[in-house]
Amino acid sequence: MQTKPQTPKEYIDQLPADRKKVVAKLRTTLRKHLPKGFKEEMSYNMLGYVVPHSIYPAGYHCNTSLPLPFINLASQKSYVALYHMGIYADKKLYNWFTTEYAKRVDGKLDMGKSCIRFKKMENIPYDLIAELAAKMTPQDWIKLYEKQISQK
Repeated sequence: MQTKPQTPKEYIDQLPADRKKVVAKLRTTLRKHLPKGFKEEMSYNMLGYVVPHSIYPAGYHCNTSLPLPFINLASQKSYVALYHMGIYADKKLYNWFTTEYAKRVDGKLDMGKSCIRFKKMENIPYDLIAELAAKMTPQDWIKLYEKQISQK
């Protein structure tokens, strides 16, 4: 029985070798390209990139004790998932990503509202993920998040 990982390193260390390599590379890509201010932590039993309370004291409206989530990265049973809340909240960003994905990757995009699923590890467009990660600052995300919340 595996224990619940407490750190991103523990999370990656528990993965099978093929997934370990992919998730580690995605982690490196995100850490290198996310704008300053996002914080890496374990979030919802996944690797999480959040706006910490030090920047956004209000926290996540569903549970204000939690920081504002932005991106999560997880190895699921049959795929690796990248959850990007900005894509879910910003139609322009969503359109950019889906258009660029079609240009760069052979094969159909498998995507939900915020979830990008990678079933073929060799088809992960790391350069596109890097560009996506760099497109929104914590301040941009807070502004968009607050706009979305106020409309509900």
